[in-house]
Amino acid sequence: MDTEAQPTERDRSSRPSESEAISDTGGQEGRSRFSLVSRITDWLPGGWISLTLLVCLLFLLILNRFVVQPFQIPSGSMEQGLRIGDRVLVNKLAYRFGAEPRRGDVIVFDGTGYFGDADYVKRVVGVAGDHVVCCDKEGRIRVNGRSVDESGFLYPGDSPSSVPFDVVVPDGTLFVLGDHRSDSSDSRDHLGSPGGGMIPVGEVIGRADWIAWPFAHLTHLQRPDAYARVPAAEGAHG
Repeated sequence: MDTEAQPTERDRSSRPSESEAISDTGGQEGRSRFSLVSRITDWLPGGWISLTLLVCLLFLLILNRFVVQPFQIPSGSMEQGLRIGDRVLVNKLAYRFGAEPRRGDVIVFDGTGYFGDADYVKRVVGVAGDHVVCCDKEGRIRVNGRSVDESGFLYPGDSPSSVPFDVVVPDGTLFVLGDHRSDSSDSRDHLGSPGGGMIPVGEVIGRADWIAWPFAHLTHLQRPDAYARVPAAEGAHG
């Protein structure tokens, strides 16, 4: 005799279906989350407005810490492109996924122990392995044997450099100059300092991509073509 109990229609209908059980659980979780948010808004002075402002503030802090950070230009060392008081937006992700600073990039870096205890903005002229010399017969800077026409961004009336130099950029470092050469303290002025005037790539905060303020000066900062024909350093692998 078959002794296994068979469920009756009543038994089957009394059990909730799988979809009903899942739906009920999801509903409970949703109500729980909503209840938590409600308790937070009840506790905060200002309720929903204060919570919204706090969320926006947290988002801006994360954005500022990891993605993009505004900097104010404190001096005329990068004129005429960057003027005193300009606010630039620095892309902090530009060199975080294997990319390296390139010749012509405008970068912001921590100069502590190299230039001074502050952040600086300069243009990259030489990268690892580059042989940078000033100057050729026409007064232009030469990088890896190629003369560079910097007239498109140098401050009007400035020469590429009034200080002669002949350097090879060590691995992991950068040779940087200001666009307003006669009003810039840069790699040329620190050749005898610790690091030889070179800035470690690890001290680079990011690449200046935009002038955001004043609004009338809103500009996307692009890498100039002046360095495009510079050959790679001897022994460099691209």
